[in-house]
Amino acid sequence: MRVSGLLRLTALFFTLLAVWLFLRSSISLNTKNIRMPRWLGMAPKESQAPKSKCGLSKPCQDNFFAFKISSGAANVVGPSMCFENQILMSPVKNNVGRGLNIALVNGTTGEVMKMSAFDMYLGDPKLLLKFLREISEGVLVLVASYDDPGTKMNDEIRKLFSSLGSNYAKQLGFRDSWVFLGAKDLRSKSPFEQFLKNNPQTNKYEGWPELLELEGCVPKKIL
Repeated sequence: MRVSGLLRLTALFFTLLAVWLFLRSSISLNTKNIRMPRWLGMAPKESQAPKSKCGLSKPCQDNFFAFKISSGAANVVGPSMCFENQILMSPVKNNVGRGLNIALVNGTTGEVMKMSAFDMYLGDPKLLLKFLREISEGVLVLVASYDDPGTKMNDEIRKLFSSLGSNYAKQLGFRDSWVFLGAKDLRSKSPFEQFLKNNPQTNKYEGWPELLELEGCVPKKIL
């Protein structure tokens, strides 16, 4: 009986083992053949839209330059300029100042040529005049105000900015907000400009209007 019982247990064990191996093999094969219905699809991979240069909402075409200009916020936060994903002027770079902040860029190659900040409250306007007179054709001019851009702006300076395509240079005054992109050889007024008048009744900050942001795509060749 003991031998017979042992044989039965052994037979049962091998039978169970065979069944288990068969089921395992069958499940493995069936799993390999499973296909998700097309209408269900596969779980979508996390996709991130490619970041545009300077953080623009839409990327620029190949024959355009991307830019973003922000004016200063009151007399607390300085302005910033980005061109082709390169930060030109900003408080972090410590190259901005009270008044008008200006960067010159080659309109064909995108090469940064010159950057300067001009104090329009206590500074000498002759320095800005000299700077503007030396701008050559084909050069892009990026401008951002900070605190007070207009106190010492005389008629000649206004005329020079107007010749660069500005619509608002003639009315720029004390603590106004202004951002602008123009060029020496524009045949008409620039479409890249924002202006906000200092008005105690509408100012966002106590003594200053809110900051302005200007972004866009400018053609590599200005005609």
